[in-house]
Amino acid sequence: MNPLVAPESSSHHAAGGRCALSVNVNKVALLRNTRHLGIPSVLRAAEACLLAGAQGITVHPRPDARHIRSQDVHELAEMLRRDWPQVEYNIEGNPTQNLMDFVRELRPHQVTFVPDSEDQFTSDHGWQFPADLQRLAPLVAEAKALGVRVSLFMDPVPEAMAFVAQLGADRVELYTETYASAFGSEREAAVLAGFTRTAEAALAVGLGVNAGHDLNRDNLTAFLRAVPGVQEVSIGHALIADALELGYAETVREYQRCIQRAYVRAESA
Repeated sequence: MNPLVAPESSSHHAAGGRCALSVNVNKVALLRNTRHLGIPSVLRAAEACLLAGAQGITVHPRPDARHIRSQDVHELAEMLRRDWPQVEYNIEGNPTQNLMDFVRELRPHQVTFVPDSEDQFTSDHGWQFPADLQRLAPLVAEAKALGVRVSLFMDPVPEAMAFVAQLGADRVELYTETYASAFGSEREAAVLAGFTRTAEAALAVGLGVNAGHDLNRDNLTAFLRAVPGVQEVSIGHALIADALELGYAETVREYQRCIQRAYVRAESA
């Protein structure tokens, strides 16, 4: 059992609590990497977000180290163990590339398997089932044997949730780009309904539900109002962009207010 893995809490949205915010700090590293000065600091950014109320830190170390580097992954793990033991550390990536090395060495709270190619600009699709079952099965089993919670990055396809459960994964992270693209358009309701059905299907087979990709201050509240059981959202690009104008602390507080508004309406209904 991984001593850093927080137990599933009854405070999560699926059990009557509220969605947690995990801040993806990749874009802080991307800006830092444009010079050789070590600024902005990934560690200080993570700490500022945690001090403001974020519940988790996410990194996605790609093989080309275009943003988060191996040193960052290790330094964040050490800082969180030492100073923030209650905070979830979520490492994302393709388990057929460099991800499993980090999982074996660091045993984060959560690992999110993402089917990225090595030269992919950004994550743009989820795992495909049953095609990916065979290659994922031993990797899911290995991560779970290390005491690491496993989440699979998935498109909003309700029928795929049974395959995820069959693999023994703990959660899905719903890929929300299609919702973000449709937000504010005539397609929004139909697209959002697909996420609602997928989350319901995930919950029905015992999976936890995370979500991420292109969520922001404009679209987050509506998503959480419509999609049941979301335990965690991982937000990076929009949040770091907002922080350039508002600062880390105020930005995290604003995202927490977006989350809060989703539940105030539900609780008053």
